[in-house]
Order: sequence, then C-alpha cells, then structure tokens
Amino acid sequence: MGNALAVPTLLGRLDASLEAAAAAGPLVAGPQIYQSLGVEPVINCCGTFTIIGGSVERPEVRAAMNAAAKHFVQIDELADAVGRRFAELTGAEWGMVSAGCAAGLKHVTAACVTGGNPEKLIRIPDLSGLDKTEVIVPRSSRTVYDHAIRNVGVRMVTIESIEEIERAINPRTAMIYLMADNGPNAMLEQVARVAGPKNIPILVDAAAEVLTIPNVHLQRGATIVAYSGGKAICGPQCAGLLLGRKDILQSAWQASSPHHGPGRDNKVGREETLGMLAAVEAWVNRDHTAEWKTWLGWLDTISKRVMTIDGVKTAVLEPTDLSNKSPSLAITWDATALNVVGDDVAEELATTKPRIAVGAGGGDRAAQAAAPGTTGITITAWQMQPGDDTIVAERVHAVLSRNRSPRTTEMPRPSGDVSGRWDVDVEFYSSRSQHTLQIEQDGNWIQGSHRGDFSTRELVGMIEGDKVTLRSVDQRPADSITFIFAGTLANGTISGPIHLGEYLTARFTARRHAYTTAHTRIRVPSGPPLAT
Repeated sequence: MGNALAVPTLLGRLDASLEAAAAAGPLVAGPQIYQSLGVEPVINCCGTFTIIGGSVERPEVRAAMNAAAKHFVQIDELADAVGRRFAELTGAEWGMVSAGCAAGLKHVTAACVTGGNPEKLIRIPDLSGLDKTEVIVPRSSRTVYDHAIRNVGVRMVTIESIEEIERAINPRTAMIYLMADNGPNAMLEQVARVAGPKNIPILVDAAAEVLTIPNVHLQRGATIVAYSGGKAICGPQCAGLLLGRKDILQSAWQASSPHHGPGRDNKVGREETLGMLAAVEAWVNRDHTAEWKTWLGWLDTISKRVMTIDGVKTAVLEPTDLSNKSPSLAITWDATALNVVGDDVAEELATTKPRIAVGAGGGDRAAQAAAPGTTGITITAWQMQPGDDTIVAERVHAVLSRNRSPRTTEMPRPSGDVSGRWDVDVEFYSSRSQHTLQIEQDGNWIQGSHRGDFSTRELVGMIEGDKVTLRSVDQRPADSITFIFAGTLANGTISGPIHLGEYLTARFTARRHAYTTAHTRIRVPSGPPLAT
C-alpha cells in the first residue's frame, strides 16, 4: 500500500525532537527568530508555495519597505505615481499593487462589474439591478483561486470551447477570466479575437510566472494580467502586481483599500506598494542568466553528493515555461534496492531537523516510465539560499544511504469487521457535523461511501490490526477537499483525527448505526389503488 493514504508532508506530525522544541518564549529577532517561538523553519527546495512563505524578498525590496515605513503619504497619490512608474518599466498602460494576486483578481472583477461607479461598488456582492453580473471562464481555468472572483457575487459561466465563448457572451458579461497558458493549446489569442470587438475585458492570472517585458499576455490580447508579488518576482509576500488598461485598473484601485466597500479588507500598505515597485525595478536590472547558473551550481553540489550512493541517479530539469521557472534536480532510485520510496524520504526530510521541503516523486517521468520500480524526490533551486546546497546534500545523502530492511507487503490481520453503516460525529474547530460512512470490508481493504454535509462521495481505505485509514474526496467545480480518517477501532467505535490537507485537521468518532425500526410485514398490492 505504501503511502497511498499518507498524510501530506509538512501538514502531518513532527518527530519528537521538533515537538520538544515547541515552547512559547519571547520573540528574539535574528537568525533564530522562529525558534524563539518554538517553530522550526524550513529549507525551501520545492518552490514558491505560500504555505511555507512564498519567496525571499530581494534586498532592494526590504530597503524600500523600511524606508517607506518611516514616512506618511497620501495613499491615492502614491498609487497614481506607482501606476505611472510601472507603465514606464513594463511598457504596460498602467500598473497597480494589490494585497496579493488573489486580491487583484477580486478588484479587477469588481472594476469590470461596476465600471468605477461607487453606487454599484457598495452593493457588491448583491448584484441585483446591475447590468454586468457574469464572468466567462473555460473549464480548464476553473481553480480554487477563482474564489476571489466569486467573492464579488458574479455568476461563473463555465465553457468548454472557443465556440461556446461566442455563444456565452451577452450584455451581462463583465469579463473573461483565463489562467495563463503559454502552451500550443493556449486560448488567449482566440479569446481576444472574439472578445476584443465586443469590448469584453480579459483578465489573465499569471500568479506564478516570471515577469515578461514587454508583457507576453498583453501582447496576445489580455486586458489585465495579474502576478503574485511574492513568487517569481521576489517582492513582498503579501503583494500582487496588476498590469494593463489604465481605466480598468483605476476602477480596480477604487475598489481596493483604503476605500470603503467590498475591497476594504484587502489592505495594501505604503510599505508593500513601494516594496513591489522596488521588486520590479530590480527585476529589470537583475542578471537572470547569472542567477540561473548559481541555481545550477547548487543542484550540482547535491547531485555529486547523492550520486555516491549505489543505484541513485540524478537529472537536471530546466523548464522553458514561464510558470514556476526554475531548474530542478530529479533524484531517482529503485525502491526495491534502497527499500524506501520518495514519499517517505520527503516526509522524513520535512519532519526532522533540519527541515527540508522537497517534491516527492522524482520528477523525471521518462526515467520512471522506463523503470516502473523507480521512485524519487525533486529539489527545486530558486528559493534556496547560499549554503543550503551543502546542508541539503548531506541530509539527502544520509537519508538515502541508511540501511533499511526490505519493505513488507504483508498487512496485519484486521482486529475486527467494520462492514456496515457508521454514524460519524465530526468535531471541527468551532462546530460539529454528523456524517455517515457506509463500509464494505474485504480482508484488509475497505470501500464504500462517505456522506458529508452536502454530498456523498466514494470511500476507500484499509484496516491493519485496529488501525483504520479511510479517504474520500469532496469535489465541486474549482474546489476539492480530501478527508483522510486515521482512526483506531476499539470498543465498537472508530475514532481519531481527520487530516484535511490545507484545511488542517478535525476529529471524529464513528459508531455503528443502531436500526430502531420494528419488524413489520410488508403487503404487496394486488392492483392499482382505489383511493389516494
């Protein structure tokens, strides 16, 4: 079974050494600032994930933010000056800083709905009486991030093809939303040919992309393009960058803090505003080729160290796509030779000191396809810091070179039969819900269904001794929540934690359903009723 039902790395348990360190104390600024609070930091070898802090701000960014913090300024005047400077730097018509990329999506949507009319703005998210209330989006662009757009109250019109876009456009269409795609099947230019003559704005979400100057998306027909400030650009983690048409971005700024209305909760300060500008100023002048060579050098250090282990192979992957553009190192091996799989190595690195976040799976799909027993991890370079390469090289070498017993495929005999219907009390942080599990057991293996608050979905799992592990996935357009039940069977109940991925944890107690209906004979009618 391996880790098919494993808890996602970095969200699971920490080892005893890390738990012991978790003690409250006064904040101490300096290299040990996180440890002073009992929190163990992470060496980032997996990319610009917000959940571990995104990216490292450039020195120019920190300097600009520190300088901005020492003086007061009228925020609208600052936004106007910064918007003009973004235009000079990028060639776009205008620019705007938002409180992250998602907030930028929200503000642009509000701008396209209201047209800068504050009477309309203050009615969001109740769009009754407004003429622009719909956003068209291809199904391939439906993601968890479009919550930011839905927060405005618009109706999402999901389409499958360019022909459907033509049919979907109507007087209520506020804009079209696309996830950035630079591949051969990218829709932007086709969409622009349809939307342009009808004056329908196109918003492109390029959150994780490197900044292109002149901007490739605006050149292909986008009206506005949105970036994360705290990813590739290495600006403030809590900032976003919007580039494009001036009138729409001015309406988007009106919908943003410090102005009251639906965007007042997305505050961007003078510090983040100038930090974001400093990041773009730096981007224009950075030696990106030299940075890439530095990253390759770090990966080479790691590669040379782990290649001293028999059976370990490495391959450097250099992507050409604009999104998450960083070289990475695929480290692969035969799982039966080292008696460990990539998921387990990734979890050990993430939960023991020094903590290292890596990708599981090895990344080199061609190698894994050629050798089905191949497993591995991936090291992504662009958020590593000087000196991390030697630490990572030694840690990965130590973990992979450890002698391990062969992985057994035998599973402990189940301590009981859990087939049947179970009533489940789920305890969230501040509420409770009643769920139902319908279980069929075949030896160690479990299948069935899980009825939650709003849907019933397929359930899979296993029982090993008294340990019951179950998984279901609640899916809806643009959203997915995985429930992993890690329970113990005892005294007629199954109880334990539920791991909810990014939504953290809950607890559950399941009891067999008690059927109370009395035995009753059922009469089969001999014909149609004579009365109703």
